[in-house]
Order: sequence, then C-alpha cells, then structure tokens
Amino acid sequence: MASSSGPLNEELKCSICLDVFTDPVSTPCGHNFCRTCLNKCWTNTQTCFCPLCKRKFRKRPDLKINTTFREVVQHFKERLNRGRSEVLCDICDGRKQKAVKSCLTCQSSYCETHLEPHHRFITDLSRSTERCQSDLLKMMEEQQKAAEKQAEDLIKELQQEITDLKKRNTELDRPHTKNWTEISIDSHMDVLPLHKALIQLKKTLDGSLNEKLSQIVDVTLDPDTAYPYLILSDDGKLVRRGDIKQDVPENPKRFDVISVLAKQGFSSGRFYYEVQVKGKTEWILGVARQSVNRKGAFILTPVNGYWALTLRNENQYMACESPTVSLSLRVKPEKVGVFVDYEEGLVTFYDVESGCNIYSFTGQTFTEKLYPYLNPGRNDEGRNSNPLIITPVNK
Repeated sequence: MASSSGPLNEELKCSICLDVFTDPVSTPCGHNFCRTCLNKCWTNTQTCFCPLCKRKFRKRPDLKINTTFREVVQHFKERLNRGRSEVLCDICDGRKQKAVKSCLTCQSSYCETHLEPHHRFITDLSRSTERCQSDLLKMMEEQQKAAEKQAEDLIKELQQEITDLKKRNTELDRPHTKNWTEISIDSHMDVLPLHKALIQLKKTLDGSLNEKLSQIVDVTLDPDTAYPYLILSDDGKLVRRGDIKQDVPENPKRFDVISVLAKQGFSSGRFYYEVQVKGKTEWILGVARQSVNRKGAFILTPVNGYWALTLRNENQYMACESPTVSLSLRVKPEKVGVFVDYEEGLVTFYDVESGCNIYSFTGQTFTEKLYPYLNPGRNDEGRNSNPLIITPVNK
C-alpha cells in the first residue's frame, strides 16, 4: 500500500503549495494547480503564464474546476485518513484517552488532560519570548525614528545652505548704483594682487556652490529602458501611459511592464530628486539597482532590488516592503522628494510641500549602482492620464 501510494501522492500535489489539490484546475498547457494558488500567482501580473513550464498565455484562461480530477483527489484523501491509526495517551491509567500532542523529547504522547502540566514551563518561556520581541521592536522603532530625524535634518540643512547661496548669488548679480566718480583711487596702487584675490574668491564660491548642489541631481529618463506603451517628453522629464504601443527597438535594458529608469546611476554619496504626482490615482516611484529583472512579472521589494513608494486606488499609499506597509497620510502629496544616502543605506520619501517624512527604508546595503525608478500606472479610462514630471528643486 505504501509503495503504491507514494508516487500517487506526488501526482496529486499542487506544485505551488506542495499540498494535495483543492479545487484542481488545468491550464491550456495541461498542468494542474489549486484554483486559489493559481489565482494568487496571477494577481497583479501583466502576463499570465504556467508556473511549472513558464508558458505564457495571450489571454487569461477561464479556470474551471476539473470535477473528475477533484473526485479522484477526494477519494485519495478519504483513503489516506482511513489509513491513519489513532494515537493514545501514554499517561492515562485504565482506559486510554486519544492523544492530541506528542513530545519528541520525551518520546511520549499526551491527551488534553495530561498535556497542560507537561508543558507548564512553556508559559514562562512564551512570556519571556514576548518580552524579548517587545524590547526588540521598541529598539527598532527608536532606530527608525533616529534615522528619519537624521535624514530630515540633512535635507533641511541642505535646503537652507542652497537658499543662502542663491541669495548671495542674487546680491552679486544686482546692478551697482553707487556713484564711483566720487571715489579717488591711487593710480600708483598695484592692482595685480587684488585681481588674483578676486579670482581666488570666485573659485572658492563656485566650489562651495557645486559641493552643496551636487546632492541635488539632474534626473532625465532613459528611453531605452521604457515600457513600449510609455510616452516620454523630448527632455526626458515627463512620462505618461499611452494607449498605443510605440515603435521602439527591443533590447535587454527595456522593461516589458510599466516601468522606466533614469539615465543617471549612483554608486556612492547622497542624491535627491523630486517628482510631481498631482492629479494621479496610481503611481510608483523610488530607486532600483542596475541588475533588476526587467522581463516578466516581478515584485517590488528591497530583496528584488527596488526601494519604492506606491499609490493605488487614488488614496491607498504603501511602502513596497515584504510584506507591504500601509501608510496613513493626512494630506495627499502633490510632489514627492526622494533622498538617498548610499553609504548610510537610507532611502527616504518626503511630501515636498509640507516637508513631512512619508516613509524611510533604513539599514539597507547597496552593492551596485542605483537608478531613479518611475511607474505612472495605468490610464484607468482617463482618470489617471496625468503624467509623472521630474521637477527642478527649490524653484
């Protein structure tokens, strides 16, 4: 009996959940799966494919339960349950009660009555574990808040320094109104040292300005990575979802789902850019590492190389963690800022208008170039036709 049921048991298992089939359905390629497992696998995917042989289907197949196969599975389950022997309690005196648990350490089985005293010490262990979990969670929350405050302070400091530098630059460009004819100059004074000092001052000011502005990057989108239905502006600052597939060449860099990367990649230091999301019902933006999968369905998580924030159904904001983290925002942002500190392993999203932190990925490890990532979402019958626009900072 065991030798014959072993191979049959494997044939009657779903290759997704690795359990005996429940409501089995068949794909056009002939493979069988649980209906629930296959529907979950195809959720949020652009293309439906067989999880076993990877064959793609142009249209989502109409999944109907294979009633004959389901009866075979049900018959197998019933036979399997009849073959299991009942385990009795090893502690009961007289009539043995049915065991509900077995202890591998004691090599004994226990009924409901004798199980509690046997495992009384588990209560203290469970409480200790809960305390440790609570302390660890508190420490993680404190680290998260500290990292967010550090990022906010850095952004404020950077913005203040940029404002000061622009103010100085404006003052230097202001026309001179003083009547210099009243000033007498010693014609014998050597002007060469003064000239050299002014040149050195200009170099110093230009270097300081470039150093501060280096964290604000000029981001332009790369058309070679864009999904064929996306429409990019000539200057690479705007992207929206079109209704007609663009005539673009296929290449390994191009996504075959709604996505586009920037031309600029960063492997060190800090960088910051802003995107206008006003009037949209769904979008995704953030950063992605250079080696991300660009073909077929994929899940946006840090493990897969994406650090992103998303809007769905007009007001559902989520951080693309594993699992996703739902966010409650008081005000719907019209412009989102993305700040990255490569060495600190930090990616932070801001509501530009209010200056509030939306979400931060902390404690990350970056090992390759990071590229700004944008996804304008579906058109949603015109309700989401507004583009994503990369905007200048502080203008």
